[in-house]
Amino acid sequence: MLTGTGITAGYREPVVTGVSLTVRPGQTVGLAGPSGSGKSTVARVLALLHKPFAGTVEIDGEEVTGFRFKAAQRTRIGVLFQQPRLSVDPRFTLRRAIAEPAGDRVEELADLVMLTGDLLDRRPHEVSDGQLQRACLARALALNPRYLICDEMTTMLDASTTAALVGVIRAYQERTNAGVLAISHDSRLLARWADETVTLSAPPPR
Repeated sequence: MLTGTGITAGYREPVVTGVSLTVRPGQTVGLAGPSGSGKSTVARVLALLHKPFAGTVEIDGEEVTGFRFKAAQRTRIGVLFQQPRLSVDPRFTLRRAIAEPAGDRVEELADLVMLTGDLLDRRPHEVSDGQLQRACLARALALNPRYLICDEMTTMLDASTTAALVGVIRAYQERTNAGVLAISHDSRLLARWADETVTLSAPPPR
């Protein structure tokens, strides 16, 4: 299980306080809430990318203490961010972006996410948001993560691309029993995709 307990986190000031949630193998948990409620902050804490002020993260029963973690713990978690153009070096071809973690499995992963071979040698500015997000998903799945965190991954995508990417993730879950944290402001998407949804409240005005 991927578990966050009593997570209080933010930047100069806390954005979320005392948040707890668990993602079990094979389960999709939705995380909803208004803008500013801290959804992305929670995602970054659970992905071991942001140190919380308080609280703990456990990965398959192993507690991450003081934000010190083993490489093997970090690679159990794949992350797909909202804006793919901020996730890929603009100088890289899609092939090189996928190959960073994937090695020689680029074609296999491109096929998994339905990214055609003619796109692999293009750079980010030469492809659509949806095509670039497919490459980012391929990269996120390259190390066969046990948990996948999708942080508003569909915000910039049309309905057909959204459905296709969700389908790829569901197929990956069926094959590997991976757990998924799906973060979205789209309540209809979460209703169709998630097994259960945790909703964060907007922070009180300062």
